[in-house]
Amino acid sequence: MHRRLWLIVVALVLALVPGLFWLFERRLEHSQDPVILEAARRYQVEPALIKAVIWKESHFDPRAEGRSGEIGLMQLMDPASQEWASAAGVYPLPAAHLYHPLTNALAGTWYLKKLLERYRRTDDPTPFALADYNAGRANVLRWAKGAAATNSAIFIQHIGFPGTQRYVRAVLQQRERYRGQFGPKDLAGAHP
Repeated sequence: MHRRLWLIVVALVLALVPGLFWLFERRLEHSQDPVILEAARRYQVEPALIKAVIWKESHFDPRAEGRSGEIGLMQLMDPASQEWASAAGVYPLPAAHLYHPLTNALAGTWYLKKLLERYRRTDDPTPFALADYNAGRANVLRWAKGAAATNSAIFIQHIGFPGTQRYVRAVLQQRERYRGQFGPKDLAGAHP
């Protein structure tokens, strides 16, 4: 009898663990929504895109640190954050401030908007901007030759780093998933 009761308890625990994990993930996934919406409104960038970048870069952890010195939600490097700080009138920005979710999201979204504007003459600037965000402008210029210079689908195929290609595809796919989480007022005037 004891053994049967023990098996029932173990079965219940095993059944509950995935549900608890799902609840934790769902809560984590929405933990930065107010910050994302503030950055989206300020810089007119689609909140679903910002959220997808944060998902890929830090999985919503404002204390995340990359191997090459990237910091926070959007995994910013010092040059990009200082460029934003100068434009925002808060230069110099101490690196410790990039752990603050709103500061990081504002700086990262400003930088992402700058990249989106850089590729605005393409059919869809988003894949180009994401590749630039991940691998840098010099690499994007190498991959954006011929038809790939303006056609985003061809450009994605020409991305020379498999990791960057996976990055771009993952962020684009996640953006589609997140689009349903934001209402029309959240998207008003935002860059796709």
